[in-house]
Amino acid sequence: MTSTPFSVCVYCGSRPGADPAFILAARETGLAISERGWRLVYGAGDIGLMGAVAQAATDAGARTLGVIPTHLLNREAPRGAFGDRIITETMHERKKVMFMNADAVLVLPGGAGSLDEFFEVLTWAQLGLHTKPIVLLNVSGYWDPLLTLIDHVIEQGFADVSMRALFQTAATVDEAMAHLKTPE
Repeated sequence: MTSTPFSVCVYCGSRPGADPAFILAARETGLAISERGWRLVYGAGDIGLMGAVAQAATDAGARTLGVIPTHLLNREAPRGAFGDRIITETMHERKKVMFMNADAVLVLPGGAGSLDEFFEVLTWAQLGLHTKPIVLLNVSGYWDPLLTLIDHVIEQGFADVSMRALFQTAATVDEAMAHLKTPE
């Protein structure tokens, strides 16, 4: 039995977004994960940024683990084979399985689901439940409004300034990869 390589959970949109730089960054992310010999853990869909990351990682030879709840099988499930897949009953279980199978978290542009996933792992880190790296890939400044909101939350006394140290931001895929640590 082979050991599991360093695994990066990628949260991102199931849509492509308005800026072509988002899809490009998703493809670069999949390729970068493969080049490092890492495994991609993702939402198991073949659409939007999620599909672009998975396709690029798979095409470059990376191992992948897709996690999808039953209610999204007809909506997001890949028509092609993208590696291993786990089917869960609920979205909550999906997030838990993805996180438990990852050594680090990378958040690309996305919508409400990506925000939910980011805030959940950030909250867990804030509560001391994990120390896994969390990186926001701030493609074309996409996450700037979120970073402003987080600063506002801190300034208004609803979080300690230490919350900002629980995640990193990166403007490029290479910078994001540099923030993710491989085990020795």
